[in-house]
Amino acid sequence: MDRAEDLHRASPVVDGHCDTLSVLEAQGRRLGQEARTGHLDLPRMRRGGIRVQFFALFVPPAQRARATVHVLELLDLFFRELEANPELVLARSYRDVEEALAADRPAAVLAIEGGEALGGSLGVLRAFYRLGVRSLTLTWNHRNELADGVNEGRTGGGLTAFGVSVVREMNRLGMLVDLAHIAERGFWDVLEVSSAPVIVSHANCRRLCPHPRNLSDDQIRALARNGGVLGLSFVPHFVTSRVPATLEDLLDHVDHVAGLVGVDHLGLGSDFDGTAVPVRDLEDASRLVNFTRGLVARGYDEESVRKILGGNYLRVLARVLG
Repeated sequence: MDRAEDLHRASPVVDGHCDTLSVLEAQGRRLGQEARTGHLDLPRMRRGGIRVQFFALFVPPAQRARATVHVLELLDLFFRELEANPELVLARSYRDVEEALAADRPAAVLAIEGGEALGGSLGVLRAFYRLGVRSLTLTWNHRNELADGVNEGRTGGGLTAFGVSVVREMNRLGMLVDLAHIAERGFWDVLEVSSAPVIVSHANCRRLCPHPRNLSDDQIRALARNGGVLGLSFVPHFVTSRVPATLEDLLDHVDHVAGLVGVDHLGLGSDFDGTAVPVRDLEDASRLVNFTRGLVARGYDEESVRKILGGNYLRVLARVLG
């Protein structure tokens, strides 16, 4: 276990999704101060070894009518936190990520969750890019101007013409296309359109847990052919139908993906602060070393562990962000 801790501390850990920005003010929290509530802040990231954190700018259903304004307000909150915490680096390019890792500073990747924030405009997409956004989850669970979310799966709807334009423009700009929450038809459409690797930032394996947010084996194989990454979610409902969900249950998903396509397309997508209680032994960001202990206990070698903890995400970031 000492070897597992050393390996964890030496690895560039990347977490592909958290909802912390959506709850900070409501819970009276600050990013630079360790809280007794919630799951993630800079002190707990540091203790948990997270070196690169994707911060979601989430559009909840209640904000759909003012989605663009809502995301701008979350951006304002993030930039206020950035000013208050000068050790934090906003990653606009892969070079920013590399420099943050070399300086042992945490890096933030901004990710809009919900394409309705674009208001049907490629110009708004480009404006968000200029503000530092580098990833877009095309849909949440519902339909928007880009595609259908998983709750609309029965319609068979995929990418709209605007959605195709968005994916192509994201490829041109150097933005990560995130297929978490999208209906299955849209998943396949994006893989046909995108010229760059995509991610599924927070989901698990449908074979082990038949939740509509999880991916089928065929989807996992296709994501691997695309060169992308699946960030495994710590949300219990996406891990198992049993209560409570445990770290061992989550590691079963690691084993399943590794058995299908190897370890080159696995990552972390905790969904910290987006669920009430994560899986047991991963209750907040400070406990993340337990995941590495579990990987080592299951026989994964050091190279594989490094890839899963962050190396695979870094490969995709290098390819897409440039």
